[in-house]
Amino acid sequence: MNYYKTSIRIALTMLAITVLTVNCSKEALNQVNPNAVTPGSFWKTAEDARKGVFGAYSPFTNIWYYTRFEIFTSDYRDDVINGFNTSERTAVGYFSGTSDSNATFWVWSAMFQCVTRANEVIFHVPNIEMDATERDNIVGEAYFIRAFNYFNLVNNWLNVPLITLPITEIEDPNLISQAPPAEVWAQIESDLKNAEQLLPSSWPAEYVGRATSGAASGMLGKVYLYQQKFAEAKASFAKVMDGRYKLMEDYAHNFTEEFENNAESLFEIQLIADGNGGWGADGPGKGKGSGYQPDLAPAGFTNQNGMRVNEWVLELYQDERTINGELDPRTYTTLFFDSNETTNYQGKILSSRTYEFKTYSEAYPAGNTFIYANKYLDWEFNGHDGGLDGGWHGAGNNLRMLRYADILLMFAEAEFMLNGSSAAAVDAINEVRARVDMPLFASITMQDIEDERVKELTFERTRYFDLLRWDRVVERIVNNPDLKSESAGTGAYKPGREYIAIPQNEIDGNPNFKQNPGY
Repeated sequence: MNYYKTSIRIALTMLAITVLTVNCSKEALNQVNPNAVTPGSFWKTAEDARKGVFGAYSPFTNIWYYTRFEIFTSDYRDDVINGFNTSERTAVGYFSGTSDSNATFWVWSAMFQCVTRANEVIFHVPNIEMDATERDNIVGEAYFIRAFNYFNLVNNWLNVPLITLPITEIEDPNLISQAPPAEVWAQIESDLKNAEQLLPSSWPAEYVGRATSGAASGMLGKVYLYQQKFAEAKASFAKVMDGRYKLMEDYAHNFTEEFENNAESLFEIQLIADGNGGWGADGPGKGKGSGYQPDLAPAGFTNQNGMRVNEWVLELYQDERTINGELDPRTYTTLFFDSNETTNYQGKILSSRTYEFKTYSEAYPAGNTFIYANKYLDWEFNGHDGGLDGGWHGAGNNLRMLRYADILLMFAEAEFMLNGSSAAAVDAINEVRARVDMPLFASITMQDIEDERVKELTFERTRYFDLLRWDRVVERIVNNPDLKSESAGTGAYKPGREYIAIPQNEIDGNPNFKQNPGY
C-alpha cells in the first residue's frame, strides 16, 4: 500500500478557539486554549502543507461523496439506470428530489468540504518556507481539487456560491451570494490553468494517485467542451495526447483493483478496503472503500434497493459486432444479462457472469429478463459473494474519474464540431474502438460519438452530464417515463429540475440564497 493512499485518509481538522467556561472574570472567559489548532498556529511547516492538501483530498472518500452517495446525483439520474423503488436516493433521478433531503445536502456538503480545504491550502501554503517545487506542487493540487469540485457543483446545482478564500477571511460568510454560472466556469478554467503550471507530470511511486498536470489539462479540455469552446477543448486534449497516456490492452483492466492508477488513468478516487467501517465523516478510522458497489450490484447480491439497466443500452451494444462477428467485449464488462453468447478477447473467453461466477440462469429463475450492472463490481479479483460482502467499505477498487479513452472521445467530439468528420476525429474514435476489436469507421456522425460514449463510459459518472450539456435531458429522459418505470416515472419534472434543489439549510441560513427554478 503506498504512502499517499494511506495518508489521504487523514482529514485536516481546523479547530476553533476553545473558550474556557469558568465562572470568573471577562479576561478569564476570553483566554485561548494553547492546545487548540488554529489557522494561525497550523500553517507553519512543509509537513503542515502536506497534511493540508491530504485533508483537501479526504472528502472525496467520504461516504457522502464518491464512496457512495454521489452516484445518486450522477449515474442514477441518467437514461441508463432505472432505480428500484422511491426513496430520497432515487428521487433526484426521477426529478422529485427535495431541498431538505439528506442525499441533496450530503453530496453538496462533501463537495464544499473539498473547496473549503483547498482554499486554505491556496491561501496559506505559499507563505510557508519550504522546498519551492514541493510548495508549488501542493498549491497546484489545491487548485485542481477546487476546480474539480466546482465543476461538479455547477453541473449539479448550477447556482452555487463562488468561494475562493478561507471562511476566516470573509467578513460575513452568511451573506455570500450565489454566483452567475459563467463566473464559476471562468474560475474553474483559471484554477485548472494554474494547476497545469504548478503540478508535476508524474509523482514518485509512493504518491501515485495525486493530481498531475495531465489530469489538469484533461479536465480543462472537458471544461471547455462543456461550454462549447471547441477549439480550446481540442488544444487542451491534444496536450495529453502526446504519448504519456495510452489505452490499456484489456478494457476490463480499467475497473479492477489489480490495475489501479494504470497507464490509461488521468485521475481516480483512491479507495481502500482496510477493514474500517463507519458512516459519514472523512476522518481517521472511517471506511474508505467502494460503498457505492451495493447500489450497482445485481438484484439478489445486495440488500439495497438497487436498480436495473434499461433495455436500450444492451440493444445498443448488440447493434454491431466485432471484426470477428462477436459481441462487443465491453458488454460483458459493463452489464450482466441473459445470454449464452461468448466473445474471444485478449486470450480469454468472455461470457455474462456476476458474483460467484454465476451465469444469468444460475442467478435468476426462468422468465427474469432484467439487465443489471457489472462494471466496477470487481467480483472476480476480490472473490466477493455480493455487493456488501465485507461491509459497506469491503471493496477497495478505485473509482476512475478521467480516462484516456474519454479524452480521445472528447477530442473526437471537439474536432467534429469544428471540422466535421475529419481524419483526426475519425482516428481518435477508432483508437477507442480498435482496443475492443470493433470495426473502424471510415467517417462518423455525432450520433456515432454519442453511442461510443455510452459503450465505453457507462457507469463512469458521465452520461447524465453529457445529456445535460447537449440539452437533451427533457427529450431523452423526461419524455420517456418508462426509463424511470421502476420508481415513479418522470411526472414530477418541472422546467429547471434538470438541476438539483439547493439544500434547504443553505436557503434558511442565508437571505441571499435563492432556490433553483422548478422547486
